[in-house]
Amino acid sequence: MAPLSVLATRSKNSASTLTKNSKLYKTIIKAIQDKKGENIVSLDLRKIPEAVADFFIICEATSTTQVKAISDYVEVLVREELEESPYKHEGFQALQWVLIDYVNVVVHVMQPETRNFYKLEEMWSDAPAEKHEE
Repeated sequence: MAPLSVLATRSKNSASTLTKNSKLYKTIIKAIQDKKGENIVSLDLRKIPEAVADFFIICEATSTTQVKAISDYVEVLVREELEESPYKHEGFQALQWVLIDYVNVVVHVMQPETRNFYKLEEMWSDAPAEKHEE
């Protein structure tokens, strides 16, 4: 388990809050696009006090194989380019919804049926959303 100091970076008042121009944000989007993730949307949660991160990045994959490929490549590219590893990741067993938690950015790689069922964009509808071209 990560030290508590990692969790302290989740504070919304932190001087090091991420922006859409941050290397982490851009690297994750690039990794998803490189592996042909579809319907890529980022939600800016920075002005939502109860949010657990600054950004959610959500995308779809059409098969369990593609869910794994996108998820693995996000972690590989972030590690190669930024020397960062996720705080936590989940969902690699079923591969319906993989969550990769970089503390201030949380990546959701989902199959279309799972995304439609959980409707994260609706749940966080007060957050500004941005679509990213594939």
